[in-house]
Amino acid sequence: MCRNIRPLFNFEPPATEEEIRAAALQYVRKVSGTRSPSGKNVACFEQAVDDIAAITRRLVESLETTAPPKNKEVEAAKARLRNARRFGT
Repeated sequence: MCRNIRPLFNFEPPATEEEIRAAALQYVRKVSGTRSPSGKNVACFEQAVDDIAAITRRLVESLETTAPPKNKEVEAAKARLRNARRFGT
């Protein structure tokens, strides 16, 4: 999975539209093999991002869990600690 695609389910506050769109964009970039499409492909690239973002929103909203919601700040701090251990920064 792309490093920039983050889990979006079971957070308080919930994932924002920007977070969902960023994940969709990373997915389309990975699948298409391009960071930015050529002129002919811009429309289908953007449509794919929009479609995947909508599907992701529906998925995240429909999932159920009994686990308590995770805090975005706490999870971000854990990720920074993991990165510091891994990369020594």
